[in-house]
Amino acid sequence: MPQGSVLFGRGNPAKQADGLAAFLEELKSYLTSDQTLLFERAYRFSESAHKGQLRLSGEDYIQHPLQVARILAGLHVDVETLVAAILHDVIEDTPVTRAEIETRFGAEVAHLVDGVSKLTQISFPTYAETQAENFRKMLLAMVDDIRVILIKLADRLHNMRTLDSMPDAKRRAIAAETLEIYAPIAHRLGMNIWRLELEDLGFRNLYPHRYRVFATRLRERRRHRRELIQRTEEALKRGLLAEGINAQIRGREKHLYSIYCKMKNKGLSWSEVWDRYGFRIIVDREDTTYRVLGVVHHLYSPLPGKFKDYIAIPKANGYQSLHTIVIGPEGIPVEVQIRTVMMDQVAEAGIAAHWLYKSGEHHAGTTAYRAREWLRELLEIQSRVGSSVEFLENVKIDLFPDEVYVFTPRGQIRRLPRGSTPVDFAYAVHTDLGNSCVAAKVDRQLVPLRTVLQSGQLVEILTAHGARPNPAWLNFVVTAKARTNIRQYLKNLERAEAKTLGQQLLNQILSRSHTSLRRLDPESLSRLAQNLKLADVDELLVQIGLGERPAILVAHAILQSPGTEVTTPQSIPIVIRGTEGMVVTFARCCYPIPGDEIAGFLSAGRGMVIHRADCPNLLEHRKAVDKWIDVAWEAGLKKDFSIGFRVDAENQRGVLAQIASRIAELGSNIEQVSVTERDGLMATLTFVCAVRDRKQLANLFRHIHRLPGVIRIARART
Repeated sequence: MPQGSVLFGRGNPAKQADGLAAFLEELKSYLTSDQTLLFERAYRFSESAHKGQLRLSGEDYIQHPLQVARILAGLHVDVETLVAAILHDVIEDTPVTRAEIETRFGAEVAHLVDGVSKLTQISFPTYAETQAENFRKMLLAMVDDIRVILIKLADRLHNMRTLDSMPDAKRRAIAAETLEIYAPIAHRLGMNIWRLELEDLGFRNLYPHRYRVFATRLRERRRHRRELIQRTEEALKRGLLAEGINAQIRGREKHLYSIYCKMKNKGLSWSEVWDRYGFRIIVDREDTTYRVLGVVHHLYSPLPGKFKDYIAIPKANGYQSLHTIVIGPEGIPVEVQIRTVMMDQVAEAGIAAHWLYKSGEHHAGTTAYRAREWLRELLEIQSRVGSSVEFLENVKIDLFPDEVYVFTPRGQIRRLPRGSTPVDFAYAVHTDLGNSCVAAKVDRQLVPLRTVLQSGQLVEILTAHGARPNPAWLNFVVTAKARTNIRQYLKNLERAEAKTLGQQLLNQILSRSHTSLRRLDPESLSRLAQNLKLADVDELLVQIGLGERPAILVAHAILQSPGTEVTTPQSIPIVIRGTEGMVVTFARCCYPIPGDEIAGFLSAGRGMVIHRADCPNLLEHRKAVDKWIDVAWEAGLKKDFSIGFRVDAENQRGVLAQIASRIAELGSNIEQVSVTERDGLMATLTFVCAVRDRKQLANLFRHIHRLPGVIRIARART
């Protein structure tokens, strides 16, 4: 905990007793007598466990869990949540164990307390890894029981309220973490009241000077706008009453942190932001909200493109409301939000509305349903990532959705973060659809997979049997689900290909001794893997394939027996088929294509890199004999390969267009092109094109060389 640097001393017992008595009276308003007694018993247990501990502020430590329970009681949560809240620090800060809590208060309470407790028994190399692992533990517990995050958010809220006693550096670090993780989680769960307070407290502690300036200007602006707000409110009331509509109208206070973010992200000036203020109109029925919208638009002219219907299409956290911006008195933009009483309650309490209003609804569209959908996605993400830090980064992506709404071919609405592409859409529908995606149509037109989607578009994904994710997708996807699944697929693919290559490399060396992996004793191979401290033989082959362990050394270890010779006849070259992906790559310095003499070089972590045999870059590795591999092209390849070449031409209008047109006519595809002016008369054009082999390349060169203005053409060398 932020104030968890426990001090020891004496507090104020009388003050504590008064605080407990008042709180027990509050609990009696919605808990039974037995439940209230259970909470009091838990309080006494926690008070005894924390006895002698003080917070940095000097007050008894028990006051912190008591205030956390008080915050939760404002949501009318169940008694198990309150008991877990009063006990939430005992495992972390006292000798009390989970087993003891389970014995005294039950398995349900023990599970909640353990979910909130940090991992104090395990040490990690860095603070970031420690925080990330604690965060992962908490979220996994949250997937199992949403009450874990309610306790954690209440804990963070009280810590933020009492942050003044912390040193400056620590205070800023906690404030940054709150703005980066906990406030967005509150927003994702629809808990608007907590989110606003967490953001303002985080803003105040992270940027104290900016906060003071903003707060001062807000007070000044409020005095200047008071009369204007009153006039607008009265006009709205008169207009609604004239239509026979009873409604509550509330002037909406501007939120400091959201204003700061808007100014920062959109480059707006103070006056551009503060010329907007807002009203919330609350009615009894959903159909009345649309009637209210008509009245508002009759009174004031709406700004084009600024109406949003979150009732028909709720936000990801279940939020529902009509939003419109109109030109108010004196030409000042005014935002108006229109919603029902229940929508307003859910907007404020989010997933906690289940306890506040006893709705118990979990059908599609409710906040509880959407929260559980998000948690299921988190569970899928965590099962596929490699580390806690990576998991945390992926979750952060999903915490800032700023959504767009697109349609499937069947008319279903899909909600995606702004900036999403068809690949993000495909993975949102289903992981298999994303993995087999090859093209996309948007509004029935073919578009590149990196196209950014806009609200209202119809998206259709085209798939192909045997297709697989492209590593380049990681450069443009924005959703955590897409990023995680692509990475996981590529990791598995890399491992499978590395294992296959490792087998080939090892067999190539073993063939010199007239043997192979098939002929060797499996138990001796397993013992070798164990001696090298590897999990199994597969892991050994993967390391060979990735270039992390030379095949020749492994072969020597396998064949260590008297009289065994490892060096004799010519080895059989490894056949390159051109379809290799993750662990066999083609060097971009010399662009080898079928027909070229080639050489393979093992690069640690990258696998085998294929160069042309005369590539100058190979000279750097001439001494690393154990990493050279004999390779040869497979006959009859039917695949395109990238090739780089340079064209020296006269610097005249249309020369690039002529060359590009000729390349297309000859059935080649331009992947990349650049132009460099050498002087006023000459230019060098560098192309990367796709060709099948040297024969097609020679034909390409012949036709380009005949073009007017072309002086010289040659393959590129780096």
